[in-house]
Amino acid sequence: MATVSAFSSSEWPNPNPNPSTSANTRSEEGKEHTNSLAGDLHSGISSGLPPIRTSSNQQRIPYIQDGKEDIHAATQPNSAPATVPVHGQTLIPSSNHKIPNFHNRDSSPSHLSLFHVSFNQDNGCFACGINQGFRIYNCDPFREIFRRDFENGGGIGIVEMLFRCNILALVGGGSQPQYPLNKVMIWDDHQGRCIGELSFRSEVRGVRLRRDRIIVILEQKIFVYNFTDLKLLQQIETFANPKGLCDVSQASGNFVLVCLGLRKGQVRVEHYASKRTKFILAHDSRIACFALSQNGNMLATASNKGTLVRIFNTHDGSLLHEVRRGADRAEIHSLAFSPTAEWLAVSSDKGTIHVFSITSVDNPDLITSSSRALIKGVIPKYFSSVWSLAQFRLVEGSQYIVAFGHQKNTVVILGLDGSFYRCQFDPKAGGEMTQLEYHNFVKPDDSF
Repeated sequence: MATVSAFSSSEWPNPNPNPSTSANTRSEEGKEHTNSLAGDLHSGISSGLPPIRTSSNQQRIPYIQDGKEDIHAATQPNSAPATVPVHGQTLIPSSNHKIPNFHNRDSSPSHLSLFHVSFNQDNGCFACGINQGFRIYNCDPFREIFRRDFENGGGIGIVEMLFRCNILALVGGGSQPQYPLNKVMIWDDHQGRCIGELSFRSEVRGVRLRRDRIIVILEQKIFVYNFTDLKLLQQIETFANPKGLCDVSQASGNFVLVCLGLRKGQVRVEHYASKRTKFILAHDSRIACFALSQNGNMLATASNKGTLVRIFNTHDGSLLHEVRRGADRAEIHSLAFSPTAEWLAVSSDKGTIHVFSITSVDNPDLITSSSRALIKGVIPKYFSSVWSLAQFRLVEGSQYIVAFGHQKNTVVILGLDGSFYRCQFDPKAGGEMTQLEYHNFVKPDDSF
């Protein structure tokens, strides 16, 4: 069961005294006001990245757009809390939601705890949730874009970007969470406030965003909402999902969602354009990780054994490829397709990032020399498996996620220890990747 609110927080100065042109309009008592959240989202969703600096006493905030600085006032009109109709009932939002106070960008907390890292939808940026707020970084070139440090604790356990716009989804985290762990807060960084919230009866395990949808993952349920009015579109029952596993395609006309099915080792694929649901029994053991290709046509899955990665056709459920990460059990932390689905990257707790050539699965001439040496004579299937083309070795036991960079044949690696790596692989020779860049975004001076 979820409740939905689109609300106005404590009053900020209204830069436009004409109420007819304000993003939020005053709602009359007892009447529905259905356009408040949609107005907020539409007014800012196509904008560029928001400011680098804020403080608690600022009313006008600088923005960098197309290399030029512009000034936008924070838009908080003097309106009553809006209401949003959901399934025939109108939910009154909380009117006591306070605007968080911000530290200046130059201030640094004495100790940072990193709770969450995630890439945005095109892997050009990444966000991290910390014990005092959240931060956004650019991947290439690496640089901090902006930060929000909340006073009095303010831990953020999940922060999900929407490409490079000002809208984010936040969930509290840590010992002093900024928001309850059972709520998803829709944050507009142009206004420096939350413009909506989704409340649930249990802890939120994950959030995924598209330009038109918000997907919220709970332990055994997934909720799909329309972005502009927060209308619930679908509720899906799943197998136990403490990791919050879910993935969505980003193509505007081809919405594909993948989540856990109702059985161990099963995944469920929702094709919204064709209104079809496909169940795939991917593994005999529990699913540990999965990822969709950019167009939603291919799905990579790994079980809790972590030795094999299987790639399926999402439309008919057929097994396209099977590649081997290794012989020993491992916990797979992330899977990622390249934009053209030519390559697949895998990270695990073994501390090695693997890159597989998907096209080489059916072409033994492209198997690396080290693997070819094992495939001579009559040997078990284990040795004839397709092994990774390229590898990059990190600290074993740490948690890393990986994505393909915007430069050709590069991968970007993020660690929950605050590490950032950008590496390049040779698409023909394979072998060890070349490290191009390293930074520690928890300790900015620790880089080379």
